Amino acid sequence: MPAGWSGNLWGRTLCTTDSNGLFSCVTGDCGSGTIECTNSGAPPVTIANITLDGASSLDYYGVSLVNGFNVPLVVIPANRIATCIGAGCSVDINAECPTVLQDIANGGETVACKSGCVAFGDPKDCCTGAYSTNTTCGPTQYSKFFKSVCPLTNTYAFDNGTFTCTESPDYTIGFCEL
Repeated sequence: MPAGWSGNLWGRTLCTTDSNGLFSCVTGDCGSGTIECTNSGAPPVTIANITLDGASSLDYYGVSLVNGFNVPLVVIPANRIATCIGAGCSVDINAECPTVLQDIANGGETVACKSGCVAFGDPKDCCTGAYSTNTTCGPTQYSKFFKSVCPLTNTYAFDNGTFTCTESPDYTIGFCEL
């Protein structure tokens, strides 16, 4: 990515092309009908947020589970000095997902784990309405579940799981269970 690039990366799973040539995925689908995306992946989805050469010439990066989880995802700076640590979730949360948050595919398999907001739409889980500020919105039982399994992620709107780095021009983005 060029200096100054900012955007999101996510994984899609169980992708197919139908008889009309339309590409779609069970998780992380962006609705374009093609492999290329112009929109973010549909929740539940694990998202890496990255800004290169942002404010104060810092890189900003993190992995968000605010919209749920579909695949393990890590962002690892090439220069692993004290201020440049890895972020993300390298375990398969789908295997541990509480029943009320499970996103089940046609075959009965848990393919993703919804956040409380995606599952229920409650303003308290979504940090909306009366809960739209950092003083009124805090962690919920669902965001605490995600944080307990993957502490180096953002799990709700005001969770501070964004990392900065000044010394790393290169990052490894990994979609895997470690």
